[in-house]
Amino acid sequence: MKTPLLATLLALSAVVHAGEPPKVGTSPWGPEDEIGRLNLITDKSRAAVMSRVDATRVYDLATEYYIGMPSWQAAGDPHYQFWMTHTPRGTVVDDPLGVGHGMNALRSYSGSAFSMYGHTGTHIDALNHFGIDGKVWNNFSADEHLGDRGWKKTGVEKFPPLVARGVLIDVAAAKGVDMLADDYRITRQDLEDALKRQGTQLERGDIVLIRTGRMKLYEQPQAYMRQSPGMGLDAARFLVESGKAMILGADNLSFEAFPSEVADDYVPLHSYLLAQKGVPIMELVALDELSRDKVYEFAFIGGPLKIRGGDSAPLRPVAMPLR
Repeated sequence: MKTPLLATLLALSAVVHAGEPPKVGTSPWGPEDEIGRLNLITDKSRAAVMSRVDATRVYDLATEYYIGMPSWQAAGDPHYQFWMTHTPRGTVVDDPLGVGHGMNALRSYSGSAFSMYGHTGTHIDALNHFGIDGKVWNNFSADEHLGDRGWKKTGVEKFPPLVARGVLIDVAAAKGVDMLADDYRITRQDLEDALKRQGTQLERGDIVLIRTGRMKLYEQPQAYMRQSPGMGLDAARFLVESGKAMILGADNLSFEAFPSEVADDYVPLHSYLLAQKGVPIMELVALDELSRDKVYEFAFIGGPLKIRGGDSAPLRPVAMPLR
């Protein structure tokens, strides 16, 4: 029997298949909703997953940031940059705080700064990252809600802490390879086969992470970025239209595969997930250790930096297996 919420989600899904021009989704959680399916995180759902945690093992799902790392500079976005603002010897010479040579020589002072595009390293996309016809999820418009200091609605700072059941779908392992081939587009059948092989069932409110094996090239930025495998649109629909997936993510940088399957949309999965379905996307999630240990179900614990008005934010998630 369908719950009213699930019935609403499925009705929204039907629009995609009806041949109508695509439009942004209207939230079943009301006209002021800014977080989409993250509304599935509740006190009850958090308590349920945390009651099953095996805290003796913790997996770090985040990448390291380093100069030259994979990034979107080809699209005109800034590289990750890191520089020292204070060094022990430089502070002795400059005495920036006016404390004198003796104090600076005794108390070594290091400080640093960094800058980067918001969609760099392990991160999560907010629902305003992509829209349709100037509108984003729940019909908030760029004309009305986007200022020079970011979005007034649907900013990533509105996301709650992410505490939920996580599921790894290890497509690469299911195909018997360390890494999917360049340009490989993951299908619905690939996901079904991997879930069957793992003996994994999806549940409502899951954070579903797809492993392509691409993270093996993370220290080789050009190779990592070039012709990456990724998700196909039908595969994403399979995960979303059951009403179970809350967030989708993967270990590549684009999540979806290119070139696009849709003639008038160069990023159809981003449009579909973020703008139409209210499903955030995680990218560059480190999944190889979970794959190595065959950990397919876990507590996912993390949260984005609260960047006011942001369309994304860095993420430092951890996974703890479930008992």
